[in-house]
Amino acid sequence: MNLFAEFLRVVREAVTTAASAQGVTLPDLSKVTAEPPRDSSHGDISTNAAMVLNKQFGMPPKALAEMLSSLLRMHKNVAAVDIAGPGFINIRLNAEQWPQVLTAVLAEGDSYGRSALGSGKKANVEYVSANPTGPLHVGHVRGAVFGDALAELMNACGYDVSREYYINDAGAQVDVLARSAYLRYLEALGETIGEIPAGLYPGDYLKPVGRALAEEFGPSLKDKTEAEWLPVVRGKAIDMMMALIREDLAALNIRQEVFSSEKALHTSGQVKDTIAELRARDLVYQGTLPPPKGEVPEDWEDREQTLFRTTGFGDDIDRPLLKSDGSYTYFASDVAYSRNKIQRGFDELIYVLGADHGGYVKRLEALGAALAGNRRVDVIVRLCQLVKLYRAGEPVRMSKRSGEFVTLRDVVDEVGPDVVRFMMLFRKNEAPLDFDFAKVTEQSKDNPVFYVQYAHARTCSVMRNAAEEGFAPADKPRFELLTDEAELGLTRRIAEFPRLVEAAAQAHEPHRIAFYLFDLAGDFHALWNKGKDLPHLRFILKEDVKLTQTRLAFLVAIRYVLANGLRILGVRPAEEM
Repeated sequence: MNLFAEFLRVVREAVTTAASAQGVTLPDLSKVTAEPPRDSSHGDISTNAAMVLNKQFGMPPKALAEMLSSLLRMHKNVAAVDIAGPGFINIRLNAEQWPQVLTAVLAEGDSYGRSALGSGKKANVEYVSANPTGPLHVGHVRGAVFGDALAELMNACGYDVSREYYINDAGAQVDVLARSAYLRYLEALGETIGEIPAGLYPGDYLKPVGRALAEEFGPSLKDKTEAEWLPVVRGKAIDMMMALIREDLAALNIRQEVFSSEKALHTSGQVKDTIAELRARDLVYQGTLPPPKGEVPEDWEDREQTLFRTTGFGDDIDRPLLKSDGSYTYFASDVAYSRNKIQRGFDELIYVLGADHGGYVKRLEALGAALAGNRRVDVIVRLCQLVKLYRAGEPVRMSKRSGEFVTLRDVVDEVGPDVVRFMMLFRKNEAPLDFDFAKVTEQSKDNPVFYVQYAHARTCSVMRNAAEEGFAPADKPRFELLTDEAELGLTRRIAEFPRLVEAAAQAHEPHRIAFYLFDLAGDFHALWNKGKDLPHLRFILKEDVKLTQTRLAFLVAIRYVLANGLRILGVRPAEEM
């Protein structure tokens, strides 16, 4: 049950009736909303219908609001309608509406909050996509959690979602990886390699790769030239690094279904075929680029080169496809990869990138527009800002294992995946995030993940206590018995959940779920504390069986919403704390 979606239909029906009475051609209703007012004292539902449709009706917003209000007052579940400001319509619902919400939650259970918003649409969410040159570090954590939660959020709204990792296994960085692994191979054979040279990867994580190479090939690779051993070592190192990355992601409860290889785009001929297709469409030409302003991109060269007309699709500059030595640029792989995704039939291509990749936004959007042809393919890029680690206010030092950075696994192993996931989402992705190990593990309201988990655990605790006292939730609860303002406020919050899930999916902002859960937990804890002072508000009243059974059913509804929201975030609902 989506109360706000239902009343949006009611508002639109009122608009249609008013348009017919006025002889107005049915207006565009896409901008009409029905949502909770910012101030709950103004009512239960607010609509902007009169504000966005007054020009189509040819009358002032307030006059249209009066007309629509008279129609809305006739609805059976409407108690009152008021007009605020220049023409906002505030609706207050009958008391009978709220028991219906709670009954719907119990009926829908684990499905409450899910919708068919994206039914029939395919979405590709690409996230992490770290170079396969070592373990994931803390800089990857936020994008990994954000991308995974966004994929689950869209899945909850009916999208056919593909979770994807793009393996950058064709660039110079994997040759550096191979040379670094070769040193560890020599080390595994008993040679003294000394200090790792600058420019190579020094972390201990490559020692297992060296040992694996030694076990498989013995000393035979020493007799080969670099040109001979490099592809062998590179392949082995990439495979082992990707296995390590998958293990790291699994520790965060992230399991992506698709791993696409940049190298495969080249070996399969997709890069070559893509450029040929663009040439046939006159989207590739020979030309020169003006000197770039500010920082010079790595692929910029002051010469005539093969360029893709991306400026025709909103990019800042046309992008080179070939280097001076005739090899393809990294961007050429991006073009082929975007084409590959579009050919797989996705309606939305979502990229989750680090904040340092902000320059990629326009070029990715341009690729979607250029390659989609007559189809509509939406390209959405979400940037995740930096995470800074602290321990009791002091910056956390680098990991010994990595040699250069704090690994994802270091963080997860210390505080657990639930804490990491929730805290990474309890701030908008575009804002920097400070992660303090001391604060995220303390048991207080100042720790959002504890506060929300404790709310769920409390509902479970009451249910266990009730069972010991011989009470169980009512099969047919009399929710009309819940008349205290704290109970009604909590019910109103529960009613917002399905709308909130849809709005978060449409905005591609999973942090909204975390914020909502914190507010819901706050409402629940407030009701709990009120019951400590006012015994008649407690969940278990031995002298009133029907009210106790109803309140236990109310607890079940609260627990469903908390659990359903936490599952979208990929966080386990705690039953005990």
